[in-house]
Amino acid sequence: MVNKKNIYLAGPLFSYAERNFNVYLRDKLVENGFSVFLPQEDGNDDIETRLEVRQKNIFEMDVKAIDNCDIVVAVLDGGSDADSGTAWEIGYAYAKGKKIMGLRTDFRTFGPEGNVNLMIEVSLDALEKDVKGLISSLKRYA
Repeated sequence: MVNKKNIYLAGPLFSYAERNFNVYLRDKLVENGFSVFLPQEDGNDDIETRLEVRQKNIFEMDVKAIDNCDIVVAVLDGGSDADSGTAWEIGYAYAKGKKIMGLRTDFRTFGPEGNVNLMIEVSLDALEKDVKGLISSLKRYA
């Protein structure tokens, strides 16, 4: 890759499992030549920081990171609907004209299509079911 594409990695970050998956995914993206903003680390968004820093600062850092990214990767696991923060980040990125790639490794199906909320799904440039497929799709945009 000549120019590293900047990725904003959106996804739930409130459980140990979610945070570990986000780090794993970030590492895989970096290994494949992408630069990644991970809010739980780069945005100072964790339990300790929320007690020290006003939520508005975290919000502003994350918005700036979306503004500066080339692609948003949104983790859409965890049930029938996306994490509410992730859904907001997708909507904001869509309004800004960003490329948005969804990742849903959760194999449970919901509704007749079995994917995600229609407003989320139509906002996506691609929806992948595993990390390998996501990286393959991302390389088409790089």
